[in-house]
Amino acid sequence: INHIVHNGGLYKRPFNEAFEETPMLVAVLTYVGYGVLTLFGYLRDFMRQWKIEKCQNATEREEQKDFVPLYQDFENFYNRNLYMRIRDSWNRPICSVPGAKVDMMERVSHDYNWTFTYTGRVIKDIINMGSYNYLGFAQKAGACQEAAAKVLSQYGAGVCSTRQEMGNLDKHEELEKLVARFLGVESAMAYGMGFATNSMNIPALVGKGCLILSDELNHASLVLGARLSGATIRIFKHNNMQSLEKLLKDAIVHGQPRTRRPWKKILILVEGIYSMEGSIVRLPEVIALKKKYKSYLYLDEAHSIGALGPSGRGVVEYFGLSPEDVDVMMGTFTKSFGAAGGYIGGKKELIDYLRTYSHSAAYATSMSPPVVEQIITSVKCIMGEDGTTVGEARVQQLAENTRYFRRRLKEMGFIIYGNEDSPVVPLMLYMPAKIGAFGREMLKRNIGVVVVGFPATPIIESRARFCLSAAHTKEMLDTALKEINEVGDLLQLKYSRRRLVPLLDRPFDETTYEETED
Repeated sequence: INHIVHNGGLYKRPFNEAFEETPMLVAVLTYVGYGVLTLFGYLRDFMRQWKIEKCQNATEREEQKDFVPLYQDFENFYNRNLYMRIRDSWNRPICSVPGAKVDMMERVSHDYNWTFTYTGRVIKDIINMGSYNYLGFAQKAGACQEAAAKVLSQYGAGVCSTRQEMGNLDKHEELEKLVARFLGVESAMAYGMGFATNSMNIPALVGKGCLILSDELNHASLVLGARLSGATIRIFKHNNMQSLEKLLKDAIVHGQPRTRRPWKKILILVEGIYSMEGSIVRLPEVIALKKKYKSYLYLDEAHSIGALGPSGRGVVEYFGLSPEDVDVMMGTFTKSFGAAGGYIGGKKELIDYLRTYSHSAAYATSMSPPVVEQIITSVKCIMGEDGTTVGEARVQQLAENTRYFRRRLKEMGFIIYGNEDSPVVPLMLYMPAKIGAFGREMLKRNIGVVVVGFPATPIIESRARFCLSAAHTKEMLDTALKEINEVGDLLQLKYSRRRLVPLLDRPFDETTYEETED
């Protein structure tokens, strides 16, 4: 299973992704851990039922016991008995700008995480390894903040109307022209919420009689949009082009179920960077298949726009491809641009159609003017239109930070998923007890991290997810790496059997995706 670099000349750069297999002993112990937690969960539910243990979870009222239940009690089993044990690792309230460092409000629980009490103390200068602040534009001072403050004083905070009524500002028009120019497409449209950009626009593009081919690890917004559309949905294995091509062939050969009529449209849904895996879409191969089978491509660049490519123009630029080869270019302003909202770019006919038929365009309130100005200023900075090279330097700094951080973690012996150029860095934890332990131990050392477990990941693939930023200095990364190394030894997290030799030229990592017969 080799690193893909030639593949018919599709790739103009090395494509290096690693997904090391879970060690068998670790997988067995992880299943045993979840089994023990489940047994104790049943025991505690039994004790709660007989009033031996106080029941703190939501239950139906006695007078409604004979009604059809609003929710099944067992559906909350995982929350009550597994998630509640490590609930303190999530929803930690911060009270500062989510930059390279954050301030966090301290909280304690006296009832095993059912409720929290704030102590009044603020933990200062925690190194933030969890926010999607890829280019460091989440800041309280600087050109973006000054421009947003000026627009706030002129336009106010809200628009109080939709774009199709009284909510279409000159700033919105300016933003959309700028985004279209940045992406290299004919036209673009901006929306107030990134999630809704996917979930409300996919139903406007496809419907009954259409086929959606979706990557198995696509974001929930893409999944919801696909389901709301009423189109038939088929799933292909993550980043597996053999699986995608088989579905395309079957769709064209067999057509729609029962009637065997041709599909009205075939739409391929993929992401630029997958936010849980740290992998980058094999876009040259996806585009080749799209052209071969005459289907459409919808590319979600939420995590890749600004974070990939020599000038931050995303995964299309990263692979040296033409934006014209992607039918629908979607992205968000919530990450690299330090703002809120999303966009869709493409041909003028597509955008004009969405302005009329998209639910987000017709019914959602327009974007807040200060948020729009934050995006305009940050995009101009990335493009160099502010007269400086700050934007270009940020893109380069993020790429350097990403490669340095990933290399050092691999040298320490951790299993790290994803592409070497992806600023999303998953570090595998596996066992349920280590999810909470890792988050707590890192916070003790003034490092803020995000830990992820089931159901957001497969049950044996719990992980910590680091997000690199151009705002991170080498000193910050070295401090974080030192503490991660220490916690890794403490919790015995160094599972990798392929340790890298530091400071030597190494061959490209192999991917563990198997070539499948089907």
